[in-house]
Amino acid sequence: MASEVPTLFDWAGGRDALRRFLDCFYDRVEQDEELAGFFPGGVSEEHRDHVTTWWAEVLGGPDAYTRELGGYAAMLAHHRNLSITPEQRHRFATTMSLAADDAELPDDPEFRAALMGYVEWGTRLAMHNSQPDAEVVEQAPVPRWGWGVAPPYQP
Repeated sequence: MASEVPTLFDWAGGRDALRRFLDCFYDRVEQDEELAGFFPGGVSEEHRDHVTTWWAEVLGGPDAYTRELGGYAAMLAHHRNLSITPEQRHRFATTMSLAADDAELPDDPEFRAALMGYVEWGTRLAMHNSQPDAEVVEQAPVPRWGWGVAPPYQP
């Protein structure tokens, strides 16, 4: 009997691993002149916790962001009118990749491809939605990201 494919959430190491990853990311953001302006005074504990809850849900963990924090519409509201530039989007995505290394998330190609696939998709959507004149999808479910074409390699 073949074993069940784990979620990205489980493969990453659960909520604690995602929090470590996001702390590494936001610690880098606070030191980055291109990105720090989005968080005057630094990135709050509440923000770090809420984004961890979002990522947990997206990667296949508990649906607490939807149930407790407003779901997709709330995340959309946080990005409106930020006017994220292509350079800032790229810097954000690159910093996420570095933070995954800092946090020692699994480094197998399959997991990192899925993780960075979500980062690319999410940052491009956030950049689009952040423009003052953007036509946005107002209601949608929180995305549930999976392995894509390459499930985890298990010898």
